[in-house]
Amino acid sequence: MMELDQMGAQILRELSVDGRISNLALAEKVGLSPSACLRRVQDLERRGVITGYRARLDPVQTGQAYVVYVAVGLSEHSKAAQEGFEKAMKLFDEVSECHNIAGAFEYLLRVETADLSAYKTFHTDRLGTVPHVRSITSYMVMGSPKDMRA
Repeated sequence: MMELDQMGAQILRELSVDGRISNLALAEKVGLSPSACLRRVQDLERRGVITGYRARLDPVQTGQAYVVYVAVGLSEHSKAAQEGFEKAMKLFDEVSECHNIAGAFEYLLRVETADLSAYKTFHTDRLGTVPHVRSITSYMVMGSPKDMRA
């Protein structure tokens, strides 16, 4: 794990708020010259601390305003069952995140659909047909007072 100095951490905070900020504006915000700021950002990119930049999309306009976190239990705890499940999740456009977790369930998914009806179709016709899925527990998101995902 790489250690960040205070300036590096400040640059990362600013970029996480606005990844499209100009180098000049970023330099002003963090108190560096533009050339020093650019060198630091490039160094963070080269070392893999900054892995990329993303656009934030409006979920209503993209038809993904209905968000559900889904806890999935598998009937079998084999490597083959896990690999098969993970491969299936990569094929489902509705699944925006898939995490292998420790606890009562094996996986936690973030599923984004247009509405409840679309989620029901995903739940029944797609997720429910994946081999080794033993249990599906859905948690519908009612609001997101804090969301720091890019």
